[in-house]
Amino acid sequence: MEKIKNLNKFTRTNIRAYGLIILAFIVLFPLQSTGIISNSISGQLVPICTYIVMAISLNLTVGFLGELSLGHAGFMSVGAFTGVITAICLQEVIPSAALRLLIAIIAGGIAAGVAGFLIGIPVLRLRGDYLAIVTLAFGEIIKNIINCLYVGVDSNGLHMSMTNAEALGMINGKLIINGPQGAVGITKIASFTAGILLILFALFIILNLVNSKSGRAVTAIRDNRIAAESVGISVTRYKLTAFIISAVLAGMAGALYAMNFSTIAAKKFDFNTSILILVFVVLGGMGNIVGSIVATALLYILPELLREYADYRMLIYAIVLILVMLLTNSEKAKQMRERFVYKWKKRLRKNNDQQEGLKNG
Repeated sequence: MEKIKNLNKFTRTNIRAYGLIILAFIVLFPLQSTGIISNSISGQLVPICTYIVMAISLNLTVGFLGELSLGHAGFMSVGAFTGVITAICLQEVIPSAALRLLIAIIAGGIAAGVAGFLIGIPVLRLRGDYLAIVTLAFGEIIKNIINCLYVGVDSNGLHMSMTNAEALGMINGKLIINGPQGAVGITKIASFTAGILLILFALFIILNLVNSKSGRAVTAIRDNRIAAESVGISVTRYKLTAFIISAVLAGMAGALYAMNFSTIAAKKFDFNTSILILVFVVLGGMGNIVGSIVATALLYILPELLREYADYRMLIYAIVLILVMLLTNSEKAKQMRERFVYKWKKRLRKNNDQQEGLKNG
């Protein structure tokens, strides 16, 4: 009976998550194609998809693993610039934009995964505030390294330097990353469809991981590390696995995000971006994948919807954040929601019983 109950819960979560994304695509894609929605809203669709992937991947670390990470934007930046370099290098070789985008996203995910592995080995031995501080430092280190990085490509291959563009020594080559200016000359090949597919891929990975043996081990570590170790669970192994998967998905999201703009700078992936993603996770609910999706979409688009109130839109945005946080964590609000859901289900059962009675009568 317990297995059936858990299976039903898993199935309901899958239906809600996948159904919500597919429904959004069915509604928004025709509106975007026909130009019914404004250009400003249409331009936000790919970034929203990107931040949804970032939020649900961070939820794996913060919500299910129980570790506070403040350097998620660092993995995003690694994936973004790796994806840009890959896509530009393949422009002459692969004419298909969709295939170049796919390869760039995969390359961004691999690079971020390697970074997550290298950072995770020493970092995950720490706990609490110490882990948060180290991951924050990682994000800032990555940003400053990219600010000093110069990358170009010519007929002789890829050139890199930490000095200046002249030190690359290229002959009729193309400059890809120009230090503090970031990546320049990007061909925009990201699309809303690619964003939806990336979200579905991220959901598939995370939902199946969370409801697997490894996922149960991860949540056991979150709930009681000592008890998990006492029954033979390798804490380091499972923490590192969750951390690397989270980093890979963040890198893939970063690659998609970068390919949606003609230029992208490292300053975009700073501490504020990591905090913004963490806000999406917290407001959506720790360990709540569907909540992360809804919170990210609403909170990301809210400043754009309030643009006509230019003088007050960020004030309104802050007030909305505070109200959502109060309603989410208030016991009275939770009791009101539970009573509403109970009454709604009771009324639904009553209507079904009446309809069955009429059919039988």
